[in-house]
Amino acid sequence: MFKRYAKMAKAFTKIGRDIVIAVKLGGPHPESNPRLRMVIQNAKAVNMPKANVESAIKRASEKDSSNYEEVVYEGYAPYGVPVLVECTTNNPTRTVASVRMYFSRANGALGTNGSVSFMFEHIVLFKIEAGNLNKDDLELELIDFGLEDINYDEEQKQFIIQVQFVDFGKMQSALEERKIAVIETSKTYIPTTTKELPPDQEAEVMAMIEKMEEDDDIQAVYHNLA
Repeated sequence: MFKRYAKMAKAFTKIGRDIVIAVKLGGPHPESNPRLRMVIQNAKAVNMPKANVESAIKRASEKDSSNYEEVVYEGYAPYGVPVLVECTTNNPTRTVASVRMYFSRANGALGTNGSVSFMFEHIVLFKIEAGNLNKDDLELELIDFGLEDINYDEEQKQFIIQVQFVDFGKMQSALEERKIAVIETSKTYIPTTTKELPPDQEAEVMAMIEKMEEDDDIQAVYHNLA
């Protein structure tokens, strides 16, 4: 139960910081701020109360509110496993020191910009209600807006649409124009190749990643373990 609450608290913290970034970049009005619309969708997906969302938008609109920024750090975990660490922070000096510590304690190493990011693709996933939508028709309709892949989740009765990060805005607009309700939107990195390790070495890498994921400044950690 405590683990579930901790996960929910981390999700709410992430949404709150995402709201600050979205408002600072595009203003407090969702109708004219695509990024803020995306964050509000994601808040609903994790059952964040509407009052919390509205309060976060109001706070982010104030001149003296904290300024958060997104930073991605790159490095190698033990045994040469490439890792991307996605952070949202109001103090990059503090955050990079923490990230460096996690790598160092695990006998890994923090790298420079570009040292491992070329091994990953930056993509966006849109989850939409399947309803009466036809997969083939949807694919034909959305191919011109950056659609790379579309899959059906039988359990959730949802389609999952994949686009490159640079096509996020185009696809979001295309779905909105067609009145296709988006349940959740997520940015992620996927490795272009994968690496296999013996179980004991894999456990060392995963232990480092789990430690990183407990840090409030760290939003996600990506690797290429098979």
